[in-house]
Amino acid sequence: MIYLDLFWTFFKLGLFTFGGGYAMIGQLKEIVVEKKGWLTDDELLEVCAIAESTPGPIAINLSTYVGYKRKKILGSVVSTLGVVLPSFIIIFIISLFLDAFMQNIYVKYAFIGINACIAFLIIKAGIEMFISLKKSWWQIILTLIIIILMVLFNIFEINFSSIYLILIGALIGIIINTILAVKNKEELK
Repeated sequence: MIYLDLFWTFFKLGLFTFGGGYAMIGQLKEIVVEKKGWLTDDELLEVCAIAESTPGPIAINLSTYVGYKRKKILGSVVSTLGVVLPSFIIIFIISLFLDAFMQNIYVKYAFIGINACIAFLIIKAGIEMFISLKKSWWQIILTLIIIILMVLFNIFEINFSSIYLILIGALIGIIINTILAVKNKEELK
């Protein structure tokens, strides 16, 4: 049954993904694109861009989109519940024992290891998305500029929202593609 498959797929993703939606992208690609064939690489890239630029956590936006693509509204509800429920259950249980939990030295050590793993998963997902992107000269240059800007913003502790970077990227994409489309039309004449 597709609804159970959607729920269970996103429940497992929500249960075993630490670090939020970006850490989930690599696993999502492996399961949803490669194993199940619910999305193509290009669709996943587009969904990630949309999920990042719309309100709400990226993991929820991604699961909602995949569920909707598979089985419309009910599919999106089932997928969203699947990805949200593990975090809700875990946070609820932790909240019952929060003080004792956070005082445990092994929990602190575990979170140090988890943080390192999360950083790796996010970088890996970004590299995989860049590799599967249909690249043109301007996309490579734009990506390098954005990476350099983000590193500089972090080094100099400049508070610049990633939303602005996304909007700037969208504006540059519109401008460059418009110029290229006009150029192509003139060459065809």
